[in-house]
Amino acid sequence: MNDQSHYTQFPNVGIVGATGLVGGMMLSILAERAFPLNKLRLFASSRSAGNRVTFGDREIVVEDASAADYSGLDIVFFSAGGSTSKALAEKVAQAGAVVIDNSSAWRSDPDVPLVVAEVNPHALKHTPRGIVANPNCTTMAAMPVLKPLHEAAGLKRLIASTYQAVSGGGIEGVEILRDQIVAGADGCAALAQNGDSVDLGAVRKWTVPIAYNVVPLNYVRGEDGYTEEELKLRDESRKILEIPELAVSATCVRVPVFTGHSLSMNVEFERPLSVETALELLGNAPGVEISEVPNPLTAAGKDQVFVGRVRRDPTVAHGLTLFVSGDNLRKGAALNAVQIAEEWLKQKAWA
Repeated sequence: MNDQSHYTQFPNVGIVGATGLVGGMMLSILAERAFPLNKLRLFASSRSAGNRVTFGDREIVVEDASAADYSGLDIVFFSAGGSTSKALAEKVAQAGAVVIDNSSAWRSDPDVPLVVAEVNPHALKHTPRGIVANPNCTTMAAMPVLKPLHEAAGLKRLIASTYQAVSGGGIEGVEILRDQIVAGADGCAALAQNGDSVDLGAVRKWTVPIAYNVVPLNYVRGEDGYTEEELKLRDESRKILEIPELAVSATCVRVPVFTGHSLSMNVEFERPLSVETALELLGNAPGVEISEVPNPLTAAGKDQVFVGRVRRDPTVAHGLTLFVSGDNLRKGAALNAVQIAEEWLKQKAWA
């Protein structure tokens, strides 16, 4: 919750992609945290323009994002995909707002800070394009955990395997898993008993069915056979933690979970770091909660990321192995964007 008593004025706020999964979550979080705002405007595609959305005691008409006039807005959240952000974010920033973008469109731009609120809020001091990027939701879960460990022992290498929920693929991902679960329920029971084949219908979105399965080829291949998701984890970790030479190897896997991304991480350090010291650091880290068994069901709907199974990695001189889970829609996207806005207000002396 925010204490609004010290604000002399409230910002005008917009959300582009307000009718999507993350846009809806943003609206909920703005209300939950009593975010100080004056006027709220909502934008989406032309298909959704004209719809009405209730926010508190207000009923807001959704505007066509591509045709709207954004003047007068102070903060605009973007959660409508990379192509929309590329087309509109600079226009909105030039109209006077700071843009907080959830897509991958601006994350690699050296003039756009990539921010996790608990990890590198100082990066907001340099926003020459008027745009701030939100990391990928998988990277987001790892950063609050890795930051205090890096400060203590110097992070040298990260090897990660991810377990990513279908909601990371938007409403379509959720619908595909739901449909395939229904289609395969009887068939999977037969498979367990007799080894019969299962017909889950046509393959959609991912390279193989997601229900009752895992998908280790998560979207398209890029550099050296790594997928875009895997390269995002590498490049974004380097930028956020300010370790440009960090060695990273990731395998990103989509799993039949509706909400909550998890990572199994082997981390190597420059200096010794005991399990006991690591747990003490993590226990005091903002946005982190230690759990005996971190898992997506526990993380769903929570602000924190959960970390556990912390143990020594015996394959390197100074290494730990650990497991992390976080809500990919909440902290992984919407919450962090709102936290960035809160930090921006503080730094820009709105109070």
